[in-house]
Amino acid sequence: MTSVATTRRSRITPEREAELYDAVLDLLREVGYDALTMDAVAAATHSSKATLYRQWGSKPQLVARALKHGKPGPSCAVADTGSLRGDLLETVVHAFDDSRIEQDAALMRGVGRAAHDNPELLAALRELLIEPSIAELRVLLDRAVARGEIRPDNPALDLVPHMFLGALVSGELIDGRQVTQEFLVTYLDAVLMPALRA
Repeated sequence: MTSVATTRRSRITPEREAELYDAVLDLLREVGYDALTMDAVAAATHSSKATLYRQWGSKPQLVARALKHGKPGPSCAVADTGSLRGDLLETVVHAFDDSRIEQDAALMRGVGRAAHDNPELLAALRELLIEPSIAELRVLLDRAVARGEIRPDNPALDLVPHMFLGALVSGELIDGRQVTQEFLVTYLDAVLMPALRA
């Protein structure tokens, strides 16, 4: 299945693929997932709908790949500062840019809501975004365990993705606060680090 998808996508250049993904993200921000149509993507990218289906197979696959393409910064597994806090701080700084953090959080909230009603979208998001991100985060955490910064039996290890997600979606919901790097660093020091070092 993967080789078929790779063969399909190999017909367009990486630059053209990036243009298509950027257009999909722009449309998602403008109209949301439910109102996004392959016809609209085709019109915005001067493509044929048949080409989009041939290359990506479905709207959920196209959207998930566009979101993966739009994921900012290097993977958290790349951050290797020599300390757990340093690695997590590096991840926050590279992955969350104040100029677009709320826009990206709103986009993910909208797609997340749509995924509750669309099993194919949920499966695509898990395969292309969620599981790889958790695996990268696990590399970072395993290094901290190997350095002796976290006990290997600490139950908070398996909850780090939940804590990160909670920080991203709860600020606006609870007190109308926009999520910023400063907020995430405070959350890191007040919540995440104490839980991991307990």
